[in-house]
Amino acid sequence: MAVVTRFPPSPTGALHIGSARTALFNWLFARHHLGQFVLRIEDTDRKRSTEEAVESIFDGLSWLGLEWDKEVTFQSENLERHADLAMQLLDNGMAYKCYCTPDELDAMRMERRKQGKRILYDRRWRDRGPEDAPDCAPHAIRIKMPLEGETTIQDLVQGNVTISNEQLDDFIILRTDGTPTYMLSVVVDDHDTGISHVIRGDDHLNNAFRQFHLYKAAGWKPPEYAHIPLIHGADGQKLSKRHGATSVQEYREMGILPEALRNYLIRLGWSHGDDELISLEQAIEWFDLDAVGRAAARFDLAKLENLNAHYLRDGETESIVDAVIERLPNGITENVGNIERKRIIDALPHIARRAKTLAELT
Repeated sequence: MAVVTRFPPSPTGALHIGSARTALFNWLFARHHLGQFVLRIEDTDRKRSTEEAVESIFDGLSWLGLEWDKEVTFQSENLERHADLAMQLLDNGMAYKCYCTPDELDAMRMERRKQGKRILYDRRWRDRGPEDAPDCAPHAIRIKMPLEGETTIQDLVQGNVTISNEQLDDFIILRTDGTPTYMLSVVVDDHDTGISHVIRGDDHLNNAFRQFHLYKAAGWKPPEYAHIPLIHGADGQKLSKRHGATSVQEYREMGILPEALRNYLIRLGWSHGDDELISLEQAIEWFDLDAVGRAAARFDLAKLENLNAHYLRDGETESIVDAVIERLPNGITENVGNIERKRIIDALPHIARRAKTLAELT
């Protein structure tokens, strides 16, 4: 089986450090298996998606050396294709029209909450037809999930994970305005691009069960799933801005080298014996999902800075000099010639001896 992985960020902000690690693991897995790494921009949230965020994703991945294969795809360009599958499932009896109003759904949730039940749709339109609906009433389309039994996901990191199908409701795949939901779009796009392995954060594990049944309803083979633990801060809580920098760009501005950040992210949740310093070539050779742990990894800035200090001392001189020059004030960078560059090269072994970041060199 040809290996094809993907990284599907939403362009609503700067490239997050956790997203960068997910991209890195997908990239390494594809390269290790001589496969392809696909970049898809999930920009269906038009209100929050920005061109600046798209550029941040491109720049961050390129800076880390994670070049993608094929042309970048944008999810918003395939909405008609997504909706077509919803209509196909409706025609095949695998989905149905739901005429519930927002007020009815709110009342349903409130009642279930009072009863201490899970907030699930009660399937009131599953076995009813349009003849029971008010004239010209808007409708969403919901998929028919199994009513009995269990669903098991054979996860390459978490192992076999099983839930009762009673926990799965008939979720919406096409909204009343005709737009597809995330759950539908991601399945169609993954299928159409031949994704063989979905490697993502374990906060998406619940989605896997729903997507699994969408694949079955469409008559498609599901991909292999691998849900990796999230990155936590030093306090054991999910990494957030209160822990400090969270984006790749912020660490770049702090003076962290791309090879240092890449090396550090590789070791966050994956290991190869006691090796701490891992080149990109070694990572490609060694990486596989068997060595990914199930426990959340804790981000330690001090360890990252110590690793960065090593690369400042022993890394490739020319690339470090380029990074130093890039950080010089505007007007100076453009005037650095061969003589000035030679001076920086000569001084680098002395000034890099105690520095932990590029900021301390400039």
